[in-house]
Amino acid sequence: MLTALKREIQVVFERDPAARSVAEIIFLYPGFHAVINHRIAHFLYTKRWFFLARLVSHVSRFLTGIEIHPGAQIGKGFFIDHGSGVVIGETTEIGDNVTIYQGVTLGGSGKEKGKRHPTIGNNVTISAGAKVLGSFTVGDHAKIGGGSVVVKAVPPHCTVVGIPGRVVAYDGLKMAEGYEEVDLNHNILPDPIADALTAMQATIDELEKKVELLQKEAAADEDPQHPDWPQRRVSNS
Repeated sequence: MLTALKREIQVVFERDPAARSVAEIIFLYPGFHAVINHRIAHFLYTKRWFFLARLVSHVSRFLTGIEIHPGAQIGKGFFIDHGSGVVIGETTEIGDNVTIYQGVTLGGSGKEKGKRHPTIGNNVTISAGAKVLGSFTVGDHAKIGGGSVVVKAVPPHCTVVGIPGRVVAYDGLKMAEGYEEVDLNHNILPDPIADALTAMQATIDELEKKVELLQKEAAADEDPQHPDWPQRRVSNS
């Protein structure tokens, strides 16, 4: 238990540059509290003490603003930064060295029984406000952009953004064996919407130039007589 506690504290030091002391982490970090409380609740859940497990989870939610169902399976090195509004469903499975930010939901997409929540691989970063909904896998080293809604499987080493979430980047380079550093640069993500708007603006500019050219050509071919003036008629007399 003491070893596990030290590991959770070390995780906070590794991923939050604002952490200054062990005492600060133990007393003032809701993400740390939520993870420790979940470890206790999950132990009770595996012993089939469901009411006590849910009670611990409920009290933890009241104190931290983070709701983790005691049935969720969470690996080592799990870190919740800030954490307010985080929801993790019952059948969620989370690998090692996963980082999530405030407002993240790992939820289901229906009322079906059994496995209905996502499986998150190792070394995954899920940015603020992202929703991962359904029973599918998010591959190792994947990054989910802020505010994204992911409803289908994500391959390893991919970056997903948007609503619905779509893969916008893929890192084909294999990481060295045993490499477990977590990429926390969740603010450096491609922006497909901005790219699409830029392409649209370039097309509009090109069309405006063509229209202007056609207007100039049409003006050169116009009859010099104003169309409202009566046409002169040559008398037969």
